[in-house]
Amino acid sequence: MLVDSLPQRRRVSQLLQCHHYRGFAGAVGENVQYLVRDARGRELAVMVFGAAAWKVAARDQFIGWTVSQRRQALRQIANQQRFLILPWVRVSHLASHLLALATRRLLRDWQSRYGHPVWLVETFVEEPRFAGTVYKAAGWLCLGRTTGRTRQDRHRTLQTSIKSVWVRPLHPQFRKHLQPPFL
Repeated sequence: MLVDSLPQRRRVSQLLQCHHYRGFAGAVGENVQYLVRDARGRELAVMVFGAAAWKVAARDQFIGWTVSQRRQALRQIANQQRFLILPWVRVSHLASHLLALATRRLLRDWQSRYGHPVWLVETFVEEPRFAGTVYKAAGWLCLGRTTGRTRQDRHRTLQTSIKSVWVRPLHPQFRKHLQPPFL
């Protein structure tokens, strides 16, 4: 279910704060959130998609972007910031199934909410905590690894965990949409 009310947003935040290993301080800027329930209304999972990371070498090379093109088109990429299957839920293949469902509707939901499309979705999978198996099963592509630096690392002194970079095109001609001239 697409989250569109304040009580639903609060519930998403609460579930992520309580059960996601990285917590959740809330979404900033453009974002689309999903709260997944079963046929009986029981909560199963949460997903939050928001603004793309500013610089990701593997992603930018995959698209074929220059720095100028990235500046102009970055808002047309979404980042899956959080994905949580609630700890008491045990359903085989649920994660990859939900990822596939979300990516099928994300372009439409984003366009409806913000008046512009997203053509590609990215995420970062923390190694060695996770292998990215559910992303692979849902048709995402692994582009490589991060360097272990963050956007706040102006002096190259901060170190974070290495993450694998995964992307999923939301349209067969996504590269064409992410290149100039931009509509």
